[in-house]
Amino acid sequence: MHGSHTATHSGAHGNVRSYSIGFVLSVILTALPFGLVMTGSLPKDQLAPVCMAFAAVQIVVHLVYFLHMNSRSVRSWNGAAMAFTGIILTILIVGTLWVMYHMNMNMMPGMMPPQ
Repeated sequence: MHGSHTATHSGAHGNVRSYSIGFVLSVILTALPFGLVMTGSLPKDQLAPVCMAFAAVQIVVHLVYFLHMNSRSVRSWNGAAMAFTGIILTILIVGTLWVMYHMNMNMMPGMMPPQ
């Protein structure tokens, strides 16, 4: 059984340097928003968009440095992976907002709309 398996990989695999760069960028992109929230250096209305921007950049860092989705990899798999990621993120975000809205409406006495 062993020895008969020959697989070819079309995508480029990372090395220690690229994984280290990805790790350092991920730590920085996590620590900066955390620091902004903990120190209160931004107004509260600007905090959420800034944290979301850091999150979007961190997603790109993960895709490039850990999942190796770049111009050298197979484009059809990149497109399928991005579409799947978009669908899952949409379900997650919309579902979370929907549940939080309804929990807020059901848990706050006196805040129910008139019937």
